[in-house]
Amino acid sequence: MATLLWLIAVVLVIAGIYVILARRDILWGIVLIVIGFLVGPGGVSIFHP
Repeated sequence: MATLLWLIAVVLVIAGIYVILARRDILWGIVLIVIGFLVGPGGVSIFHP
């Protein structure tokens, strides 16, 4: 389960960086990066008690 959460988090962060750099949409990029940090099992996680 932790591996799956890491993969989802990495994909969200990479997508956020792509949105910021390629599409110049800073707000959505930051939202995706923050969601990626919240989903990731290390540190802060919405799935970790």
